[in-house]
Amino acid sequence: MIRINLLPWREARRKARNLQFYILMGIAGGLSASIVLLVHGYYATRISTQTDRNTFLKAENAKLDKELEEIKKLKEEIQALLSRKQVIETLQADRAQTVYLLEQLVRQTPDGVYLKSIKQTGAKVNLTGYAQANARVSTLMRNLEASPYLMNPELVEIKAVTVNNKRLSEFIMNVGIKRQQSEADAAKGGAGKVGPGKAAAGGAPKAGAVPKADVAKAGEGSAKK
Repeated sequence: MIRINLLPWREARRKARNLQFYILMGIAGGLSASIVLLVHGYYATRISTQTDRNTFLKAENAKLDKELEEIKKLKEEIQALLSRKQVIETLQADRAQTVYLLEQLVRQTPDGVYLKSIKQTGAKVNLTGYAQANARVSTLMRNLEASPYLMNPELVEIKAVTVNNKRLSEFIMNVGIKRQQSEADAAKGGAGKVGPGKAAAGGAPKAGAVPKADVAKAGEGSAKK
């Protein structure tokens, strides 16, 4: 016997396929939404973490800027103190310069040479005077060159003049003053190199000490008398 299906099976199959399609679309949409939410949450967390790091770095940079300003002020204060210290050391080193200069001029000026004026400008000294002969001026220059406190004598001018009916040589000379070592520099640079009881070469004469040359001259004067 032959059976004939008179039900609308095509329409039922179409509805089943549509339902299956909608279910699949819903699952795909849900998965897509879940993936989007997960990605959004991940990147939102990364952005929040980076924002917190940026805020922390800005705060630390502000602290470092303040510390750098303080360090800069401290460096300026240190530089100012060092400059003052340098000025004080220079003044201490040069306080006896005039005494040394006059003492050396007295020692190094040979007989027959008379100084008329002495003018100091910084480390340069201008000498004006008279000499009985040009050879006396040469002797003076050699003595100044050998002095432990003076250096680089330079003859500017020399000419013949008549003073009190005497024929003399008037000269103008420049000479430099050697920079003496300060006490602090001497302590650092090897004050221990000089043995006890020995005077360093070119050292300052002790107060009250009589130069050997003066003693010899005094002895010769006494012998002549």
